[in-house]
Amino acid sequence: MPRIVTYNVHRCVGNDRRLNVDRVVEVLAKLRPDIVALQELDVGRKRTGHVDQAHAIAKGLDMACHFHAALTVEEERYGDAILTCFPERLVQVGPLPGYDRMKALEPRGALWVEVEIGGTPVQIINTHLGLVPREQQIQATWLAGPAWLEHPHRSGPTILLGDFNATGSSVVYRTLTGKLAAARNLSPRKSPTSTFPSQLPVLRIDHLFVSPEIRVSDVFAPFEPLTRLASDHLPLVMDFELV
Repeated sequence: MPRIVTYNVHRCVGNDRRLNVDRVVEVLAKLRPDIVALQELDVGRKRTGHVDQAHAIAKGLDMACHFHAALTVEEERYGDAILTCFPERLVQVGPLPGYDRMKALEPRGALWVEVEIGGTPVQIINTHLGLVPREQQIQATWLAGPAWLEHPHRSGPTILLGDFNATGSSVVYRTLTGKLAAARNLSPRKSPTSTFPSQLPVLRIDHLFVSPEIRVSDVFAPFEPLTRLASDHLPLVMDFELV
């Protein structure tokens, strides 16, 4: 049964304020995922030792990697990635719209990779929305529209996942569940899925949304000493089958 994980790694700086890429690799390796969506990765940034975190984590997991920089400043990049051990191809990357009334907001983006599971193409879209509610709503509407979920090449099994910075009662959540189902609502096991803050998770702001071709077996956020330390978010894990 395939397993997918979404994980905001907080540039691999843990709750002990230590930079430790290997610790993030250890968290993920213990989960044994087939597909990983990562947010808040530094690539070549001075603040984190100029390491390419996306490819370092992929190498540690022996996975292929596609990285999209939401923010680029000269040689420094910051953004999101999709890693997988399945055959894969990059479909598209792109920025998400901001909120014109607040020009200084951090740029956000999305990344779409097609993976092949047992001969079936599966569309994986990873994103990280902004912090301002109106900004999030604009970005969710963009994702739900023709640029992404209604794109002519987007058909068949689809998983949209990432850090949405929005809870299940938000407009963002309602916008996206108008296109795809919330995975946690389909799971026969009602495991804990709150991910933030990792030391005492009370908020569900990391989500997985799935198309009807995805049968969800479980969605859970592993609450263990290592996951509580490695990032300010817990990873969110989904086991699934294709139908």
